Amino acid sequence: MLDETLWNEFKGHLPETWSVHTPSLNGGRTIGEIAGRMAASLPSRVVLVGFSLGGYIARQLAADYPERVEALILIASSLREDTTQQMKSKQRAIQALSEHTFTGLSAGTIARSLHPDRASDTGLVSRIRKMGSRLGYEALVTQSALRRADVPAASLRCPTLVIASANDSLRSLEEADELVDAIPDASLQVCYDSGHMIPLEQPDELAATVLRWLNSQRRGPL
Repeated sequence: MLDETLWNEFKGHLPETWSVHTPSLNGGRTIGEIAGRMAASLPSRVVLVGFSLGGYIARQLAADYPERVEALILIASSLREDTTQQMKSKQRAIQALSEHTFTGLSAGTIARSLHPDRASDTGLVSRIRKMGSRLGYEALVTQSALRRADVPAASLRCPTLVIASANDSLRSLEEADELVDAIPDASLQVCYDSGHMIPLEQPDELAATVLRWLNSQRRGPL
């Protein structure tokens, strides 16, 4: 439940000459449909960056259009499907809301996604909540229903970097290790001063990590 403004600060730390595209996660009822819609709006060759749920969609896009993806960067993401309990919790939350009452994720839910030192940052919490409000109740319903179990990993052939946070309460380092083990020749970088919301909490460190890795690959966005 984050919109394109998630990347505003991160983009500011990238070279000005780079062309950066931030497509939304709307426009489909399955991860495959969303990936296909994104592919239609992107340049012919890209370095693909996916955060959290976006990491699943980025993997699907890289698998479906391998000739178009120069490299893949997965941030605070996972291989795992929601557990039965997580799916039930999401459905209860959806049933308790409507398009008229939904005003974004709760402050408590957002705070749990942040580093403990930022959990009381009311400005950041409010910013994240407003993103969800702009996306709206229908996006909440759609994203909560997305099934993630069959998104490709082992078939990926592009250079891949997995970035994880040591203080992420939503996606563990164990899940990052699972991604690295599943994707051929993937590598891992760990951020130590962020919660789940790495692009918002540490945009400068994230950009520096991405740039160092891309330079090590001797390639960048075309």
